[in-house]
Amino acid sequence: MKPVIFKPVIGIVLPCYNEEQVLDETEKQLRNLIFDLVDRELISDKSFIVFIDDGSKDGTWDVIEKKAIQSFVVKGLKLAGNVGHQNALLAGLLTYNGDADALISIDADLQDDVRIIEEMIQKYKSGVDVVYGVRKERPTDTFFKRNSALLFYFLIKKMKSNMIPNHADYRLCSKRVITALSDFNEVNLFLRGIIPLIGFNKEIIYYDRLERLVGNSKFPFRKMLSFAWNGITSFSTVPLKLVSAIGFVIFIVCLFMSGYAFLAIFSGDTVPGWLSTVLPMYFLGGIQLFSIGIIGEYIGKIYAEVKQRPRYIIDKKID
Repeated sequence: MKPVIFKPVIGIVLPCYNEEQVLDETEKQLRNLIFDLVDRELISDKSFIVFIDDGSKDGTWDVIEKKAIQSFVVKGLKLAGNVGHQNALLAGLLTYNGDADALISIDADLQDDVRIIEEMIQKYKSGVDVVYGVRKERPTDTFFKRNSALLFYFLIKKMKSNMIPNHADYRLCSKRVITALSDFNEVNLFLRGIIPLIGFNKEIIYYDRLERLVGNSKFPFRKMLSFAWNGITSFSTVPLKLVSAIGFVIFIVCLFMSGYAFLAIFSGDTVPGWLSTVLPMYFLGGIQLFSIGIIGEYIGKIYAEVKQRPRYIIDKKID
């Protein structure tokens, strides 16, 4: 009797924002990958690709709709508005979790090497629930982006977060991991920090980052900075503790400043009133604004969480 081969249903989930230029090649590569894995009996013929249109302003949805009509492998999900990469990805994961044994998330520009997807699936079939795709190096990034990313991961590690360094939402998650993810109802979503919190057994696969197929990144410096700050403040209270530490440091500095002021007065090497008025005013004023800003950031997050607004609204779904 021929042994039964476990062929899991795999879904590949891609959030898209203004990716009209790249979708043809992306869909072609992933469709061919799915067909190859099905032919080799590694996955089920019910496996699929789903593109999530995150309120794009170009013809992204038209391309997705066309691909979904032409191929039974492709599905499409259109959100009612732009909700951001993390919420769009969550929409795809939660919507299609019931249709697959495991879901793989990847960006539409395919800078993440799709050739490791087979290895991800093999690890899943061996019993691993979460497989992280992690970049070996960042040769395609600019000097600033590469080093700012390293600084971000350094800070996250110091703040005792379990986030995986150099991991950018390229991962395989089993059905039970995504089911557990659905219990996380926070509005300030940062999946790179939430997934490690869930637990279960995990593995890491390293790969080389590729050049973008076409077009420009939809994640400029402003969004990258906002994303990093959201990650830090969503998973650590260290910035709040930093305010207390700064206050203590200011106290010590003020003691030294007082000693310097007395020495300057006795030596006569100072403008009367300048040292005791201007310098402390600017110094303490800047620290106060910095501290209030950090506290305000956390208050803003509390405000967003208390309102409990929906993280995304689905406009259309094509299967």
